[in-house]
Amino acid sequence: MSARSIEVRLVKAGATKIRYPAVPVSDDGVHAVVRALWAAPGVRDFGFVRFEPGDVFTEHYWRDRWYAVKEVRGADGALKGWYCDITRPAVVTDTTLTVEDLDLDLWVSADGSSVLRLDEDEFAASGLAERDPEAAGHAVRALDELDLLARTRGLGELLG
Repeated sequence: MSARSIEVRLVKAGATKIRYPAVPVSDDGVHAVVRALWAAPGVRDFGFVRFEPGDVFTEHYWRDRWYAVKEVRGADGALKGWYCDITRPAVVTDTTLTVEDLDLDLWVSADGSSVLRLDEDEFAASGLAERDPEAAGHAVRALDELDLLARTRGLGELLG
C-alpha cells in the first residue's frame, strides 16, 4: 500500500457499491489496516447507531478471512462500536483495497452489550447459496465466528 492514500472499493453483485479514500495504517501482508472518514453523504441512522460526517473508521481487512471489521468513532473520538462486513478476502494493491460484500453484517456496541446480526434476509435473497455454495458457507461461518468472539471475548483480541 502507498504511504499517502489508497482507494477502498466495496463491490456488491459485480458492481462497485461505494469507493472512498483511506490512509494506510499498517499492512503485514495478511492484515491491512486503513483509516477513513465516513464516506457516504449525510447521516445514516440505523436505529442502534448513527454514522455521520466526521466519524472515523479504522478498518481491518484480511487477505485470508471472509470479513472486515471497522472500528467506528465519532468526531469527538468516542467509540461508537464495531461494524463487521462479511466479505470475500481482501485484494490489496498499491492503489486499491477491494472487498466483495456478501450481504451479512454484524454490529457490536462500544460496551459489547449489544451484538446484532444484520441483513440475513438480504443474504438469503441474494441467491449466493445456490450460485456459490462454498462462498455462502464461508460467509455463514465468518458471521458465526465474529458473533461468538464478540459475545465471549470481544473484538479487541482480533484487532490486536
